[in-house]
Amino acid sequence: MAKASPGAKKVVVAIDGPAGSGKSTLAALLARKYNYINIETGAMYRALALKAMHIGVSLDDGEKLAALAQQSRIELVPNPEGNRVLMDGADVSERLRTQDVTDAASRVSVHPNVREWMVAEQRTMGANGGIVMEGRDIGTQVFPEAEVKIFLDAAPEIRGTRRFMQSPASDAPAASVLPCLPSCRRATSATVRAPIRRLFPRLTP
Repeated sequence: MAKASPGAKKVVVAIDGPAGSGKSTLAALLARKYNYINIETGAMYRALALKAMHIGVSLDDGEKLAALAQQSRIELVPNPEGNRVLMDGADVSERLRTQDVTDAASRVSVHPNVREWMVAEQRTMGANGGIVMEGRDIGTQVFPEAEVKIFLDAAPEIRGTRRFMQSPASDAPAASVLPCLPSCRRATSATVRAPIRRLFPRLTP
């Protein structure tokens, strides 16, 4: 595993883009290669959604969900195979991969007060740099001052296939995932490559 040089500044790498564009794959690659912490914001929303489902809090009640979040402890524990996600000390990593939790997380994430709590937690996690964070609005809302900002996109067919593969238990064809994917503007390859080439020259040509 490549590591940053001793004394090198640890930066914040913010990765944005639509679902299925490859954000998680790139984040994991960078985190492993440069010994950074990979903060999966989507996993945080899924963990909260799972807890709400477990104790019977309505996914449409933003105030109760925000109160539940404030009473919760979400931890991302680095692991060679990917982060383990702990909710109040319990490992919920595998459960978070199921479609019902993914769907629930989408409903949880629309509430402004929940997002406000999540953003505050994510900023605390990345306060000292040395992190790769991927998810929604990372470069604009969570870390607008991030030293490296990356926007990823991919053809709808590719995104649909990736989303389908992330939920192997689903019986639906990959094409059926396409209508659920949010549309997003494309970023040029130069915009994506330029900042990462400056800070991670060994990764890019």
